[in-house]
Amino acid sequence: MSILIYAESENGKLKKTSYELASYAYKIAQNTQDQVVAVAVNAQNLDSLGQYGVSKVVSVTSEELSTFNSETYSEVLTLVAQQENANLVIISQSANAKYLAPLLAVNLEAGYASNVVALPELEGGFTVKRSVFTNKAFGKAEIKTDTKIVGLSNNAYGLHENQVSCVVEDFNPSISQSGIAVQSVDKNTDKVSIADAEVVVSGGRGLKGPENWHLIEDLADVLGAATACSKPVSDMGWRSHGEHVGQTGKPVASNLYIAIGISGAIQHLAGINSSKTKVVINTDSEAPFFKAADYGIVGDAFEVVPQLIEKLKEFKASNA
Repeated sequence: MSILIYAESENGKLKKTSYELASYAYKIAQNTQDQVVAVAVNAQNLDSLGQYGVSKVVSVTSEELSTFNSETYSEVLTLVAQQENANLVIISQSANAKYLAPLLAVNLEAGYASNVVALPELEGGFTVKRSVFTNKAFGKAEIKTDTKIVGLSNNAYGLHENQVSCVVEDFNPSISQSGIAVQSVDKNTDKVSIADAEVVVSGGRGLKGPENWHLIEDLADVLGAATACSKPVSDMGWRSHGEHVGQTGKPVASNLYIAIGISGAIQHLAGINSSKTKVVINTDSEAPFFKAADYGIVGDAFEVVPQLIEKLKEFKASNA
């Protein structure tokens, strides 16, 4: 038997979540004595997954799969899962994976648990801990089907190196052309992606206009962070919708989330609650975000952020 992970990639490069899934699967495999297998589509540097516990990588290379298509991708993963005799499939909680999961569950007649945040309890069954109610609470769910699918929340388990010998095998399935292609056309390929970022710096209407966005970008550059924004900012056209985070935008599960000039509407907080440490900078001491934040600064972003950038640069220079 094996544990199969779907190692997602972007522009041929494996995402950070792929290594997190590998770490998570390896820990489970230590208890179940299963082999960890990864399936990757049009990705490079696949043997790097061996550093995180993957013994075998099934590599699928096809021009027909250059654009994500939930139906064809689910067909490919189903074939690999059957070929590798997988009784557990682990995927991320990316937008693509959320499209993929229900189709894969139907194909494999598998139970699916989303938003999983911890290792499963294996004694007497297979029970997982899930975040529920937009990350305001946790619940437990038991998957009773023979084949199980787990959607691991981003940054819930982390990266853990477990070097093993890894082999890469090519797989060339027959691919149908049904379904609707889902392709993101709003990408900044030279920037840190929100999904993979350890740190996210986000701005709101408190920045007063797009001409002041350099404050967000400058702070992000110092921290090696991704940039993001609130919904009103993207709606007004200050920033692209690809940077909008929150319940109706992209979810964020970074180690550090810095909100500048964002009041903290409930929809925004619901999308960033999984972040481990939240920092807010706002002139309004009554802003809702302060109740959710771990650290807060009541002050003018145009004064606070430049000083913060300078202090961070000094710190980096002294520790170089």
